[in-house]
Amino acid sequence: MINPLHEKLAKLVIEYSLEVEKGQRIIIMGPSNAEELLRAIYMEVVKAGAHPMLEVELEGAQELFLKYASEEQLLYVDNLERLVRKEFDGFIVIRSDYNTRKLSTIDPKLIATYKGAPARKELRDIFESRVAKGELKWTLIPFPCHAYAQEANMDLFSYSEFVEKALLLDKENPVEEWRKVEKEQEKIVDYLNKVEEIHVIGEDTDLTLSVKGRTWINCCGRLNLPDGEVFTGPVEDSVNGHIRFTFPGIYAGNEIENIYFEFKDGDVVRATADKGEELLNELLDIENARRLGEFAVGTNYGITQFTKNILFDEKIGGTLHCAIGLGFKQTGSKNMCALHWDILKDMRIPGSQIFADDKLIYEEGKWMI
Repeated sequence: MINPLHEKLAKLVIEYSLEVEKGQRIIIMGPSNAEELLRAIYMEVVKAGAHPMLEVELEGAQELFLKYASEEQLLYVDNLERLVRKEFDGFIVIRSDYNTRKLSTIDPKLIATYKGAPARKELRDIFESRVAKGELKWTLIPFPCHAYAQEANMDLFSYSEFVEKALLLDKENPVEEWRKVEKEQEKIVDYLNKVEEIHVIGEDTDLTLSVKGRTWINCCGRLNLPDGEVFTGPVEDSVNGHIRFTFPGIYAGNEIENIYFEFKDGDVVRATADKGEELLNELLDIENARRLGEFAVGTNYGITQFTKNILFDEKIGGTLHCAIGLGFKQTGSKNMCALHWDILKDMRIPGSQIFADDKLIYEEGKWMI
């Protein structure tokens, strides 16, 4: 029997996020501990008349690969992975874990080699190109698990309720609720699409970036669940100034704390961290990772606490986040990179402001437009 909550989420994904149609090829990816949700989504894809394909990751497989793989294996990408990205109509990726620290003992250089492999960058290029053309849809969704609950300092039952509310699954009709979010955020996006320059002021922060000619994206449950943000890709060589991120950056289970960047003409020219600085510099050494691929503002005020899960944290209302590396083509970004890594800053702190073409549009976590 399918858990009613999982069935509700599966229907939201199939009917609203991806709008799956008969005859489409849909790949469903997720870890083995999310078996219940995998089954619910598989069922809804079949009921929609589409063709599902399952890719399930076994517990322990990732760390075993990184621990024992040769450099040749780390750089290798199978043609089947290319085929799926070239031909399938939809990607559904379930995020869950049995141990968020499972890669903490892996050499950061191995992780960077794997993530930065040219063939893996090719996969991202294929994927992003098809998404930008409207040929491919995708969505990320969470499965409540003990590991995520522990990271959030919650028991599993409280965390499950937190997830339910963040995804608006506690509402009678989640699809209609996300459509309301879409309509409300469209007003912000329409305004920002006419802006040329963004200026961020805050704690240890004075950062400018050009968004001239770039497109802002309304994130309203189509790509991620939970959702709630507006973002764009800055002009590649336009970022100047400095920024301190007030939340730790989480990468492969590793926490990088108190990250500080200085930019000149688009590139990170200085980077420091109180913890995890070695890994931070390994990531920055990936080709094109010193440039910002994304600038975004979180708009989901129903997510009120940092949980060390970027799928939720980047949506926190009253925060902004920047991603080093890959920029999404639908924004107009030209920054191609094997890495896309989001880092958060709390903008609810007194004195935090965002200006658009010298006009104050955001102050201490609240929109002024």
